Amino acid sequence: MAAPHGRSTWSLDNSGSNFATTEMVPMRYKQLVVDCDEITDEASFHDVFARTLGFPKFYGRNMNAWIDCLTSIDAPSDGMTTVHAPDGGAFVLDLKERRNFAARCPDVYAALIECSAFVNWRRIEAGQTPVLVLSARD
Repeated sequence: MAAPHGRSTWSLDNSGSNFATTEMVPMRYKQLVVDCDEITDEASFHDVFARTLGFPKFYGRNMNAWIDCLTSIDAPSDGMTTVHAPDGGAFVLDLKERRNFAARCPDVYAALIECSAFVNWRRIEAGQTPVLVLSARD
């Protein structure tokens, strides 16, 4: 069984104040370690992610293409990755040596953070659930 996590549900009480309640629910996820020591610039970033996640041969090697691939991480039939999130679950990118990567390539690291958030925003806008989670392993 996957590790539990808290799911917050927001309610409005009769005074107009928001409050949250938390229930524990099991979370299904697939975790994949990305060795950020291999990333030295934008080109190597795309090399590492294309290889690690199994992006298609037509992968455009830019952040728009990266977003497209990760948006479909839970849709094997889209053919955008060879690894996938479980049905109804999340995909965890476990960033090994994240601090060194962030210090060595701050712009590429910032793009990774921003584009990961965009993947989830894009999915929410399309009526889908967020699917991408970042984890740090320093």
